[in-house]
Amino acid sequence: MASPTTAPARDASREALTDSPPVDGARAPGRRARMPLRGHLRELRTRSLWVAVGLAVGALLGWALYDPLLALLTRPLHLAASTEHRDIALNFTALGAPLDIRLKVSLFLAVLVTCPWWLYQVWAFITPGLTARERRYAVGFLGAAVPLFLGGGALAWWVLPHAVNILASFAPEGTSQLVNAQDYLTFVMRLVLAFGVAFVAPVLLVALNLAGVVRHEPLARGWRWAVLAAFVFAAVMTPTPDALTMVLVAAPICALYFAALGVAVWHDRQVDVRV
Repeated sequence: MASPTTAPARDASREALTDSPPVDGARAPGRRARMPLRGHLRELRTRSLWVAVGLAVGALLGWALYDPLLALLTRPLHLAASTEHRDIALNFTALGAPLDIRLKVSLFLAVLVTCPWWLYQVWAFITPGLTARERRYAVGFLGAAVPLFLGGGALAWWVLPHAVNILASFAPEGTSQLVNAQDYLTFVMRLVLAFGVAFVAPVLLVALNLAGVVRHEPLARGWRWAVLAAFVFAAVMTPTPDALTMVLVAAPICALYFAALGVAVWHDRQVDVRV
């Protein structure tokens, strides 16, 4: 029969095993790992509320800065008007269109400006359930994806005046252009998002490779198609008559693809050596 003093000893040893740090790759025995479904939902609600608060603050900032933002957004139209020597102006086709445009500009700025904040909230929600290796990968992906997306958006902003100028040049001589404000704002947003996604796509390829979904061989075989797709994308997004602009847009996308291919080759070799 075990003595009464052995029970506390067993409890102490059990607590020591429970509190021992996990090995690399094991899930941390944190609060989230023991949290019930209701606790997950409460945590999700809390993080969602913080995201909403951040977006609201960013939207208020965008609302306050609407006039200079609109002047910045319409600058390509003014440049095209001076270049083509014709009247080009925004046209609000509905009574509530100015308010709608102001709300869209404010929300768009809020999403961009508060990007680090709401990404941190997403990170804080998922990280307790990740392994140490998954956390390192996630930090690397976010650290690469956010600057690349912003870089793509900056390149889109550089391309925008050229695209507007070329599109405006198709109007007949002696005519005026009233550009629908809703359509123009949608065009600018889609251009920025398209360039941002194009710059982030190689990071997604690396993620698929690290997850074991895609190896480097098909990426290496398809490099010609990737280069062709980059130049087609550049030609569509930069409708300029000179080839230099198209090359300047396609070159960084191709460079990012080959960088992703290099990471995939290195990772696959490491996996093959371990196997």
